[in-house]
Amino acid sequence: MTQINRRHFLKAAGVAAAAGVVAGCAQPNSNSALSSSPKGKSVIGLVVPKMDVVRVAFIGVGQRGYGHVKRMSHIEGAEIVAICDTHNEVLERSAKFLTDKGLQKPALYGTGELAYKEMLEREDIDIVIISTPWKWHAPMAIDTMESGKHAFVEVPLALTVEEMWQIVDTAERTQKNCMMMENVNYGRDELMVLNMVRQGLFGELLHGEAAYIHELRWQMKELEHKTGSWRTEWHTRRDGNLYPTHGLGPVSQYMNINRGDRFDYLTSMSSPALGRAAYAQREFPKTHQRNQWNYICGDMNTTMIKTVNGRSIVVQHDTTTPRPYSRHNLIQGTNGVFAGFPNRIALEQGGRGSFHDWDEDMDYWYGKYDHPLWVKMGEEAERNGGHGGMDFLMFWRMIYCLRNGEPLDQDVYDGAAWSVISPLSAQSVANRSESVSIPDFTRGHWQTAKPLGIVGA
Repeated sequence: MTQINRRHFLKAAGVAAAAGVVAGCAQPNSNSALSSSPKGKSVIGLVVPKMDVVRVAFIGVGQRGYGHVKRMSHIEGAEIVAICDTHNEVLERSAKFLTDKGLQKPALYGTGELAYKEMLEREDIDIVIISTPWKWHAPMAIDTMESGKHAFVEVPLALTVEEMWQIVDTAERTQKNCMMMENVNYGRDELMVLNMVRQGLFGELLHGEAAYIHELRWQMKELEHKTGSWRTEWHTRRDGNLYPTHGLGPVSQYMNINRGDRFDYLTSMSSPALGRAAYAQREFPKTHQRNQWNYICGDMNTTMIKTVNGRSIVVQHDTTTPRPYSRHNLIQGTNGVFAGFPNRIALEQGGRGSFHDWDEDMDYWYGKYDHPLWVKMGEEAERNGGHGGMDFLMFWRMIYCLRNGEPLDQDVYDGAAWSVISPLSAQSVANRSESVSIPDFTRGHWQTAKPLGIVGA
């Protein structure tokens, strides 16, 4: 954040609790937020012409983006042609990694915040990987699709209901893919559970639980660069679930959200916001900027979602309190349940004991239900890394689909539905946990869309 922006924000921080609780939130019960006139054909199941080589560009290679450059360099059929970042040091670091690997040096763009637009003018780019601060996700995704390229965006897809609709409208009008990355659907456990669900192991699905519980107070010490330099500020701007997609993505995929069911409405509440201020007082001088901000985001947010088909989902967010990491990942059906962190399973029929006791021996279940995609690519995914291999496998699958004329496993409607929980949770929190309707970004097409199959089978 620039010094000018810091001074501007510090001046505004005093009124954040009163005026900024739901900053950027649409009024989701208004017609404009719940629906939008189609700007083009639905992109559910979008298939684009096969690409012999997928020419890749990157916007943002500071942290996540640098890892993406490394992983993409290992994927057959992907060619990295251009990279953009406002920080010259990380820009050159990515280029050096590629040239040290014996690959051609990509074109580099780094002169100002809008340098990415110059890069988008190139005609030798097929897809753009966007790994920038959250506020840039929507404008960069929209500009990417407008330039005739496919957009792949880090979480969240966007920050406001209006931005979600703008992205959906642009994808439909341009007939370009816009997929949200780091959706956590390509981990071994998430893939195995999807395979179990598709084979009916848990019976009819009833309920899911998801979370992003990850103590990140240490990021507050990242002041000039890296994630904490901009992410910390969101704890002063929005009281709700700041990061709902990690746990929600897999549960949504199990439940066929946007493919036979959809989110209907939510209600949300937050605990007191105490941890960030206490950490700042302990770790920074009294006059430091981190001690001047008004932290309003509750340390724990709990959001409950109801689907049109009557299922329930609990989503939690906590990046402040001292506790072990968890994405939770629970799916309950009429025949039993799977729960993650730690992994365990209990079944009435088909289990290895009483459903009153957890079965924690996952090797047995991996042997029976490992997803074919993991069986095929799991070793290579683990070798190339990224959240235990899920990041590499996600990239491999993206490139595979583009080269073979297959639809992507997740689309713009998924990214919008999962990401919109953040601004809507803030609105619910601000209104005594009032229920808030969730837009149908598919405009009714969820009723006929086909569920994702077991790809690679």
